[in-house]
Amino acid sequence: MARYTGPSWKLSRRLGVSLSGTGKELEKRPYAPGQHGPNQRKKLSEYGLQLQEKQKLRHMYGVNERQFRRTFDAANKMTGIYGENFMILLESRLDNLVYRLGLARTRRGARQLVNHGHILVDGGRVDIPSYRVKPGQTIALREKSQNLSAVKESVEVNNFVPDYLSFDAEKLEGTYTRLPERAELPAEINESLIVEFYSR
Repeated sequence: MARYTGPSWKLSRRLGVSLSGTGKELEKRPYAPGQHGPNQRKKLSEYGLQLQEKQKLRHMYGVNERQFRRTFDAANKMTGIYGENFMILLESRLDNLVYRLGLARTRRGARQLVNHGHILVDGGRVDIPSYRVKPGQTIALREKSQNLSAVKESVEVNNFVPDYLSFDAEKLEGTYTRLPERAELPAEINESLIVEFYSR
């Protein structure tokens, strides 16, 4: 299944969650797209709710179905709470952490930086967006890439780096200091519904 490349604002409204992380998509029209506007009354079945939650999380992290399922299966092999482990694995993706450090304004932009070879992990070039970063590893921009205007602009406007990351804006490098706790991950996701969806 290919990665979704359609209009992200429309998708944000359908899923009822800001996929860009800015919240702008839902400011003007905080209801699902469609000709009937905010008056659409659709009660979702249990399966529908589970599916919607899965799509919400999958599109939030910009992951295709196969990768999403593979990550879900990997979470099953870990000790601890299944759904939480799954969220932590998604959060540990290299493209996501590049976005969290503020080196890109969106996860899509972060994925491009990784794909194009601009990102180093512990000094070595990694161009796989789904690469799983381990606590203690350092994420930096290649020296040749440090003058990219998109990165500079993004770092200037980013005023929030999560507590599980440390960031040096001068050097344009950050460290994944520890695994995040559930309270530090997207609050609008109910991961137990996703576990139920895949356990059917």
